[in-house]
Amino acid sequence: MIRLNELALPLDHPPEALRPAIVARLKLTDDDLVSFTVFKRSYDARKKNSEIKFVYIVDLEVRDETVVLERFADDQHVRPAPDTAYYPVAKAPRSITERPVVIGFGPCGLFAALILAQMGFKPIVLERGKDVRRRTKDTWALWRKHELSPESNVQFGEGGAGLFSDGKLYSQIKDPKFYGRKVMHEFVRAGAPEEILFVSKPHIGTFRLTGVVAKMREEIIALGGEIRFESKVTEVTLDDGRATGVTLENGEHIDSRYVIMALGHSARDTFRMLHKQGVYVEAKPFAIGFRIEHPQSLIDKARLGKYAGHPELGAADYKLVHHAKNGRAVYSFCMCPGGTVVAATSEPGRVVTNGMSQYSRNERNANSGIVVGISPEKDFPGGPLAGVELQEQLESKAYELGGKDYCAPAQLVGDFIRSTPSNTLGEVEPSYQPGIKLGDLAPSLPAYAIEAIREALPAFGKQIRGFDRDDAILTGIETRTSSPIRIKRDNATLQSINTRGLYPAGEGAGYAGGILSAGVDGIKVAEALALAMLADAGAETGVPA
Repeated sequence: MIRLNELALPLDHPPEALRPAIVARLKLTDDDLVSFTVFKRSYDARKKNSEIKFVYIVDLEVRDETVVLERFADDQHVRPAPDTAYYPVAKAPRSITERPVVIGFGPCGLFAALILAQMGFKPIVLERGKDVRRRTKDTWALWRKHELSPESNVQFGEGGAGLFSDGKLYSQIKDPKFYGRKVMHEFVRAGAPEEILFVSKPHIGTFRLTGVVAKMREEIIALGGEIRFESKVTEVTLDDGRATGVTLENGEHIDSRYVIMALGHSARDTFRMLHKQGVYVEAKPFAIGFRIEHPQSLIDKARLGKYAGHPELGAADYKLVHHAKNGRAVYSFCMCPGGTVVAATSEPGRVVTNGMSQYSRNERNANSGIVVGISPEKDFPGGPLAGVELQEQLESKAYELGGKDYCAPAQLVGDFIRSTPSNTLGEVEPSYQPGIKLGDLAPSLPAYAIEAIREALPAFGKQIRGFDRDDAILTGIETRTSSPIRIKRDNATLQSINTRGLYPAGEGAGYAGGILSAGVDGIKVAEALALAMLADAGAETGVPA
């Protein structure tokens, strides 16, 4: 296969124009081109006055690959295509009867369990929350009725926190083995749209993702895996520095020397349990801030100009960064085009926000987090769980400011910049459910964060006209941008640095940020665990693994 990069076509080109464009670019006859697939399609809208074109990366098969590669030996855009197929690292022998345990069934746990099941290791998955159908019902109860279910919400349950988000499937992680392609292919096999394999910023959307996750669960079960919902782990049993099993809240014990901790970033009670048991945990940086909402049409016009609303481009997004005078970095986070701001708390008496979009991305507003990076050295010195404690304090304050009924505190952007409490909405209607309470957001975050965001918003308005418009809405607060801790692991074995057989993984352990990177980390950890099981089985039986 040959990979052709940087093949540009007009925005409105018909699908059938791609083949002759490839033929012309490579100076082939039509018969010479055996087949082709689109690896990636993107567009560049950074230059406001230039024509937007689609830019393709294409993998293709020709009749004489050697001749074509020699012809374009000096062209960096024509090269042999890399092998992006997935190859399992192991296959479980019948002699292995011990079953690995996967704690958590978000993207990381889902892919760890799927890979283990596909290799024949029959994992047992323990998820504290409910399946997607019942979890969705519980989540809507908070949004519509102010009723929180602490074990079944935006954070906990099948699909993890990523289920109630934009379903974004792009990441900037290094992926030399193309595990991200495996993640994408599995999603497509389970019913996700095929376009996620090639569009530059793929997404599935919440409602479509629920069906995809449920179908993947069915495959794990069909391959011999076991999924247990409402099964909260309260203890990891240890023997001489090695995990030997887990104990559930109902008292049941499950023996296993191979335990994947695929926790989400909100499993605070589990963080505390692991720390108490002596598993090495350290504090790590994260970010805090607000959600901001604008009319999606404003973002489309600012980003796409005359192409705003073009059906091939969809709702526009943005990515913004500002370095404030007080030394803080302020940036946009988890931008959701055509989406809504949602209640994302998992604990009574606390308020936290997140963003969500459906596949269509056709809601009235665009939203994103506007957040400030913070670090344990500067902002929450103390023990490994100091960041958790800071999050809890801020979310409790937001609950008070919102009226103590899970409504969120909010303020108009103009009033926030002028340090004036808000009491009346403008044209921008907030989307947050169960509702907002207008007022002053300054008490909701540390002074350094408020100062930095006040400086950043006008700066962002110079990059996106109207971003700092007076009646844009800030909703508080955003605290769960990433895990406040890292369960440190050995780089070679991916096991905890002081607890053998325990595999910290995914976002909650501090090794991922988003659906795609969490899925990739789940694959990596599943492979490491499988190889360890084979090696241990060989050592115990005297048979080479």
